[in-house]
Formats: sequence, structure tokens, C-alpha cells
Amino acid sequence: MTSSWFVTGTDTEIGKTRCSVALLRYFAAQGYRTVGMKPVAAGCEQQAEGWRNDDALALQAASSVAMPYELVNPYALPEATAPHLAAEHCGQEITLPPIISACRSLQAAADIVIIEGAGGWRVPLNEHESFIDLVRTLHIPVILVVGMRLGCINHALLTAEVLEQDACWLQGWIANWVQPETPELRESLHAIESRLAAPLL
Repeated sequence: MTSSWFVTGTDTEIGKTRCSVALLRYFAAQGYRTVGMKPVAAGCEQQAEGWRNDDALALQAASSVAMPYELVNPYALPEATAPHLAAEHCGQEITLPPIISACRSLQAAADIVIIEGAGGWRVPLNEHESFIDLVRTLHIPVILVVGMRLGCINHALLTAEVLEQDACWLQGWIANWVQPETPELRESLHAIESRLAAPLL
């Protein structure tokens, strides 16, 4: 039975990829077959093989099972902006079926699949769907990466509240020290930990 998790964050650029890579390496060290996935990557460079994204490549490199890039990153979009806008600007539309199909292929090949979102929890994929619909369709739990900096308490609690409203399961959260020079971060961590039902991973 494959176990899958969706990794989201309180914002963009708060270390979702770094944490997803760490999770892949952790499970691989326990002897599990692991694969990372970045369903939608906005901000890619043209290479000989096609459009490639650094985050998706990092997940692919950290996976213990080698899978084609096209399955790891079904939507590789050139422009580094919101996914639905990046898709629109290059004449594409992001839809769930190709993502679900790729994920099923990865799940068939591995014991653990770590799926990294883009930006925060409510990022849209198209005019009608968002990552919420992906998580609901796959019936998988969520891991929240909290960027530890000024404002992190509010961002963490609001995201957790919305996850509950969206009927998605927050199984745990990770505190990532993106701005370690911020005053009283330890106190902020304790404030979040005491208010979230999900455990600090």
C-alpha cells in the first residue's frame, strides 16, 4: 500500500522543496522506495530534454526510484508566476486528469510519494480547480511547511483553519527557519505548537 502526502506551505519561498527532499531522504533511509512529485512547476528553463524546473529536479534527484521527469512534473511552465497565469500565458490549461494519472503511476512504483504543491494552500490551478481538488481526489493527508519569520503565527493558524474548512487532513507541520534572525522565533514556534492539533514533525 503506497503512502502519499501533499506538502503545502504558508507562502511561497518558505522551503517546501527542501522539506520535501528531507522527507524523501528520511523514508529512503528507512528502506522505503520513494518518489517525489511536483505536479505544477511555474518557472522553468529550456533544456535539451525540454522545460525543466529546479524544484522538480531536486525532488527527482532525492527519489530512490528513478521515474521519468514528465511524471514527476506533468506541468512544466516557463514563467515564474501563479500556475494558472503561467499556463494561460503559454496557451495551456492545467487540468487534474494528467496530474492524477501521473500520480497513480508514481504510486504504483513506490512505497512513499511526496507531492509538493506550489505557493500556498489556496493557489488556483485553473478557473474552477485548485490543489484542494487534487488532495480531495487523491484522499491524502497534508503536511504544512511554516516559514518561521515575522507573521508566521497568523499564517500557520489561518492555513490550518482553512484546511479544516476544506475537509482536508492536516497530519503534521514543519517549522522551517527561513529568517533565523527574526526575534523570538522560539516563542513563535511554541505559540503555533500550542494552538495546532496537528503535531510538529
